[in-house]
Amino acid sequence: MNEHATTHFGYQTVNEDEKAGMVHGVFTRVASKYDIMNDLMSVGIHRLWKEAMMDWLNPRPGQRLLDVAGGTGDVAFRFLVRAPDSVATVLDMTESMLIEGRKRAEAERLSDRLDWIVGDAMALPFADNSFDTYTISFGIRNVVRVQDALGEAFRVLRPGGRLMVLEFSQIPNEMLQKAYDLYSFNVIPPLGKLVTGDRDSYQYLVESIRKFPEQEVFATMIRKAGFAQVKYRNLTMGVAALHSGWKV
Repeated sequence: MNEHATTHFGYQTVNEDEKAGMVHGVFTRVASKYDIMNDLMSVGIHRLWKEAMMDWLNPRPGQRLLDVAGGTGDVAFRFLVRAPDSVATVLDMTESMLIEGRKRAEAERLSDRLDWIVGDAMALPFADNSFDTYTISFGIRNVVRVQDALGEAFRVLRPGGRLMVLEFSQIPNEMLQKAYDLYSFNVIPPLGKLVTGDRDSYQYLVESIRKFPEQEVFATMIRKAGFAQVKYRNLTMGVAALHSGWKV
């Protein structure tokens, strides 16, 4: 890696080798309140988005899931409930997020089908062709080199395996985007300060959404990683989007 290569951390320009540590710091600081803040920020709508993700994914019995940036296990729990005899590995770079996930009641009930692993989306500690499904929800925009993470997703999926990404996105309607920006920048950071004592982390999260590629550009990146049948669906007018691709 070029040690002088730069990337963005929200609206800041930083060296690539600095970003991972900065993102790690964000999620370490907010881990204990992460799920509460998700509910407050989205007025609970993130739960509907994750159910829409599962509806499109259609988990099947016996599948092996890798949920990257899986944090507190929200997506993995939903997958396991829908697919009997399936197993899931939750991977996250922030151990404190995984610890919070293990504390949840769902984790206890599903513990024999769950693994929790600290790891990097750009260098997954798994063999080629290991998983049937790869999911990442609200995590890919925090990765230093998104294209590398997509390449790793392709590598660890079995032929016939499926990638699904849930991420904040760009609203096609300019007026609605402006209204959403007003809400995001004026409500979310102060709310983060009130609930977690940490305004800066939520300022970064809002900025990182604006820096993430719009839907068509990101779909092109998924194709570049080798995936076929790449499609996306906007959720809540494009506030978030689901992206799907297959390893064929």
